[in-house]
Amino acid sequence: MDNSAIADNFSLLSKLMDIHGENSFKTKTYSIAAFNIDKMPGQLRETPREKLFSIKGIGDSVGKKVIEMLDTGELKILTEYLQKTPPGVVEMLNIKGIGPKKINTIWKEMEIESIGELLYACNENRLTLFKGFGGKTQVNVQEAIEFYLQNQGSFLYAQIDEVFPQVDGYLRKIFSNETVRVTGAFRRQELTIDELEFVVMENNQLIKPKFETAQPPELLEETATTLLYKLRNGLKLRLYTGCTNRAEELFKTTGCKEFVDAFNKAYPKLKYNGDETEDDAIVFEKAGIQYIPPMLRESAAIIEKARKKALPNLIQPGDVKSIIHSHSNWSDGAPTVEEMAKECIKRGFEYMVISDHSKAAAYANGLSEERIREQHSYIEELNGKLKPFKIFKSIECDILNDGNMDYENKILATFDLVIASIHSNIKMNEEKAMMRLLRAIENPYTTILGHMTGRLLLSRNGYPVDHKKIIDACAANHVVVELNAHPRRLDIDWRWIDYAMQKNVLISIDPDAHYLEGFDDIKYGTLAAQKAGLTREHNLSSFSLKQFEEFLNKRRQVKKI
Repeated sequence: MDNSAIADNFSLLSKLMDIHGENSFKTKTYSIAAFNIDKMPGQLRETPREKLFSIKGIGDSVGKKVIEMLDTGELKILTEYLQKTPPGVVEMLNIKGIGPKKINTIWKEMEIESIGELLYACNENRLTLFKGFGGKTQVNVQEAIEFYLQNQGSFLYAQIDEVFPQVDGYLRKIFSNETVRVTGAFRRQELTIDELEFVVMENNQLIKPKFETAQPPELLEETATTLLYKLRNGLKLRLYTGCTNRAEELFKTTGCKEFVDAFNKAYPKLKYNGDETEDDAIVFEKAGIQYIPPMLRESAAIIEKARKKALPNLIQPGDVKSIIHSHSNWSDGAPTVEEMAKECIKRGFEYMVISDHSKAAAYANGLSEERIREQHSYIEELNGKLKPFKIFKSIECDILNDGNMDYENKILATFDLVIASIHSNIKMNEEKAMMRLLRAIENPYTTILGHMTGRLLLSRNGYPVDHKKIIDACAANHVVVELNAHPRRLDIDWRWIDYAMQKNVLISIDPDAHYLEGFDDIKYGTLAAQKAGLTREHNLSSFSLKQFEEFLNKRRQVKKI
C-alpha cells in the first residue's frame, strides 16, 4: 500500500467520523495525518517501522494504524465505519458543496440516506428548513447533484426529454430529416433510460467522420450495424446503422424483446420487401392488426388486443383537468395558494386540490390543527374571489408507524378529501408496509393513496408491497390510487395500473407540485400512464369540476361520512 492509498484511508476515516458526530479532535488528527502522509517524499512502506512514530504528523495512534495498513492492506476501524454508514450517505462525499458536517444534518436530522433522496428534497424546497441550508446553498447542492448524476450512466425519462430536441436536431442536421428516426427505450417512454437510440440509414464509414469534431464524443463500441457513443454529458448514444428497411429496423429496435419475439412468432410469414421506407405503422398494416403505439410494446398480451381491435384510447396530457396533490408555502412548497390557483387558471385547469403536509412532517413545516383552521378560512376567502375556479381543502396526511393517520377523524372530516402517504420509517419489510398501508386505506376519510411504494427512481427502491392486495383493498374501500407524476417517483408503477382498472379502482395523475413549474410534471405522469393503457375515464384528475364534486359527494354517501 502506497502513501496515497494510506492518506485516502485516513481522509475518509476523518470524514466518516465527522458524519457520525465524533470528537472533533480525533477527526482532525486523522485529517492532518492524511495531509502530511500525502505530501511525504518517501514511501512509508520503505521506512523502518521503529522510525514511523518519529515522523512529523504521525503519533502513536496514527503510527499503529499505518502499520496495520502496511501489514494487512486494510484499516479495521475504517471498515467498521463504512459498515455502519449507509452507502448513499458515503456517496454524498462526492457532491461538491456539502461536507461531513452538512451530511450529518442531512442523514441524522433530515433522515435522507441517498443522493437521489437529497435531490428530491431540494426539489421540494426542504433543505431551507434546516440550520446551515439557505436558499443559495440548496440551489448549489441541487446543481452539484445533477452534475454528478449526469455522469453515472442512467437517466430519468424527463432528463432525456430535456436534451432530446438538441440531439435529434443535431443528427438531422449532420445527416438529413429522412435519414434519422428515434427508437428504443425513449420512443417506448421507459421511466429510466441508459441509452438514447436512433436508426440512421447510413453506414458506419459515412457516419463516423461526421462525429470527428473539435470535441468528439467517445466511441465506446462498434459493430457492423451499430455505433455506441458517450456524449459529454454522460449520455450514451446508440446508432443503428446500415439498414436498408427503416420500417423493419424501427419495429425491431423499438419493442422490448418479449414483444418483438411474440410478434414474430405470431406472424412468421410477414416479409419485408425493401420498399418500407416510412415508419413502422406499415408492419402492423401488413399483419392486418391495429397499430400498436410504441409505449404499449412491452408484452405479448398487447398483440391479442390489437388483433381484436381493442386497444384503448390512451389518456393525453391535455385530458388532465385539475391539479390534485400540491404543496404551498404553508408547508414546504414555494408559492402561495393564490399563486398556485392563478397559475392553474392561466393553464386552463378547472380546479385545484391543495394538500400540504400534516403535522408529523415537521421537516416539511406540517400543519397543526390550528393552522389547518387558518388555511381553510383562507381558502374559503380565495374561492369567493376566484369563482368559478375552485380550490378544494385537502391534506397529505402521514401514515404513522402503526398505520394510524396523523390526525384524529374529527380533524380529517374537515377536509374535502385526504391523501394518505408514508414519509417516515420507510425501511420496512413487506409485512410492516402492508399493515400500515391497509390500515390507512381502511380509514373512512382516506380518499387517495399517495405514492404507494415511496420509491425514488435511480435512488431508492421503495418498501416492498403486495400490489394486488393493496389495489383490492382500495377497491373495497373506494380509495383512489395516485400515480405520482414527479419524474423521480412515477409511483404507482405503470405495470399495476391495468389491474387497478380491472378492479374499477380510479388512478389519479398528480404532480405533487412544490413549485409552479411542478405542474409540468403532469406530462411525465401521463406518459407513464399511457404505457399501462390508462384512459381519461379512469383518471380522477381528468374529471371536470362538476364530475369531481359528484365523485366526492357520492363517496361521502357510500362511506357514510
